[in-house]
Amino acid sequence: MSGNLAGGTGDKTVTVVHVMRHGEVENPEGILYGRLSGYHLSELGRRMADRVAEHLERRDITHVAASPLERAQETAAPIAKLHGLDVDTDERLIEAGNVFQGKTFGVGDGALRRPENWRHLRNPFRPSWGEPYIEQVVRMRGAVESAKDAAYGHEAVCVSHQLPIWILRSFVERRRLWHDPRRRQCTLASLTSFTFLGDRIVSVGYSEPAHDLVPAHLRAGAKRPKGGGAQSRGAGA
Repeated sequence: MSGNLAGGTGDKTVTVVHVMRHGEVENPEGILYGRLSGYHLSELGRRMADRVAEHLERRDITHVAASPLERAQETAAPIAKLHGLDVDTDERLIEAGNVFQGKTFGVGDGALRRPENWRHLRNPFRPSWGEPYIEQVVRMRGAVESAKDAAYGHEAVCVSHQLPIWILRSFVERRRLWHDPRRRQCTLASLTSFTFLGDRIVSVGYSEPAHDLVPAHLRAGAKRPKGGGAQSRGAGA
């Protein structure tokens, strides 16, 4: 849990928006699936979604939103069902755009040595291979603000994807946006929870209700197996 992130505010209404990463995805080809359609939760991924739904069952959830991608919609479904809610599709929660979508690309798989990829890797600070970090911040902050307004005084869940969630958290906690992907604290089916006092974020929390279901090499801070990268099932986003 981070410290206080905002100054004083007259409105003392507390609202919590939990931004959840989807569960494990069935990805036998081992590609970076990005925004491609047709990638659904694996059996383990569905168990992760059910586990988080059970974890949140007694929470005051009044709004559930999700990225339009199947894996996010399927992760949100059991949470919404337990609370008698529909899943609101929010395009702003979608995965980050990436030129390597549909290909195998990851740390340790040799992609960085391929000359055809070099032009996309010239600027890691923007980044040059995909959607600019600041654009991810703008849309994700907008989605979280909308969820806060919809659940004002209660709690909301927004199901999204690893990179946009991490970039939003980094921005809120005033960290640089460019980073080592291996150091993201945003494992499968994790919750990054933003607490608002009125309209201002005052703290950020992180939890992993399905920690024991996540394969060890996919947990936050874990070392990927050699040659793993995008080939690790469910690790794409």
